Amino acid sequence: MFLSSTIGNMIFPFMSIYISGHLNPKLVSVLLITNVILGIAASLLGGYIGDRFGRKRLIAAAEGVRCIAFGVMAVWNSPDLTIPEVTLGMLVIHAVCSGMVGPANQAMLIDVSTPEQRKGIYSMVYWINNLSIAIGSLIGAFMFREYLFELLLALVITSFIIWLLIVVLIQDPYKPPVEQQGTAGRHLRLMLSSYKDVFADRTFILFVVSTALVLSMEFHLSHYIGMRLAGEMPEQRLLWWNIRGIEMTGILRTENTILVVTLALFAAQTLRRRNERTILWLSWIVFVGSYAVISYTTQAWLLVLMMVVASLAEVVRVPIEQSYFASLPPEHARSSYLAVSSLKHNLTLLICSVTVFISTYVPDFVTTLLITLTGTAGIVMFMRIMPAFDQRPAAGYTSSQ
Repeated sequence: MFLSSTIGNMIFPFMSIYISGHLNPKLVSVLLITNVILGIAASLLGGYIGDRFGRKRLIAAAEGVRCIAFGVMAVWNSPDLTIPEVTLGMLVIHAVCSGMVGPANQAMLIDVSTPEQRKGIYSMVYWINNLSIAIGSLIGAFMFREYLFELLLALVITSFIIWLLIVVLIQDPYKPPVEQQGTAGRHLRLMLSSYKDVFADRTFILFVVSTALVLSMEFHLSHYIGMRLAGEMPEQRLLWWNIRGIEMTGILRTENTILVVTLALFAAQTLRRRNERTILWLSWIVFVGSYAVISYTTQAWLLVLMMVVASLAEVVRVPIEQSYFASLPPEHARSSYLAVSSLKHNLTLLICSVTVFISTYVPDFVTTLLITLTGTAGIVMFMRIMPAFDQRPAAGYTSSQ
């Protein structure tokens, strides 16, 4: 996970900038939206396939296809040959494979662990993920422009190693149901039925949508904000370096990750015996306001300062959000709820892709206003469903524990 995420964060956060530099930005935004929709469908399909036919088989097949896609990307981005259309197509395949293996990976992690082990496991996963983002984003910011081919080769090698680990070493304790036969129509009906109750839970769905709207502010950094900085930010002096827009994007991502990982250690203690709802509103307002400034300015030091403020708000916000989320999934349907909750990532990408499309027609100020209104809508939506949380049974933990 650490190797894959580190190499991936050297490349994928900057691919929107790469593609927009080779293709029509309007076409790219439409294709990105299509990419996200396919990822959502793949996540739902992957969750069903993993439960019905086995997790390891699905993960191994998807990882193998993804390794081949990375190889094709490397060939078509070699020093003597660049075809961005092929690269975009391989990114679509990557998104579909990632969507399909996501639920299976999460389910397998639960399958092979005990409840007592999971807190330590998820803490380890959280730290590995954030550390890899910090390292990958910083290296990618300074290497992506000149060494894309070499980074893609490293990604191919890493992906192949991961595939070997899955096939040779990882054991799957889950045994799928004996009854796997049936027509495609029957399996489709079974899949739709398994998710019907989840989507009927209005409070849960609105919670997922509201948090996705707020989270999209941060995701704009790898999409609209990154593209705008790459195209509009003049070269500036920051400490000992002269930086441009693409380097600034990597610095902001690294800054955010380091601050979140460091400050998260103190968040739980700080939030004890505080009014959670008041803290949540204030942190959301600060978070949305900070990213509104980041989405508009091109001044390096102001960007760095606003990222500090946004990161502080994020550290305060996330534990409280998690405590509210814990009260939503009923025990008998927790896996289904988690599968649908994971689509929040796809929804935020869809919001970002639509914003990129709109930004090609309107001035920067209007795009910033749209981004700000999106985050504000998430806050208002959560306020509307807040009374429903008081009527849900406790789920075993709160942010103060």
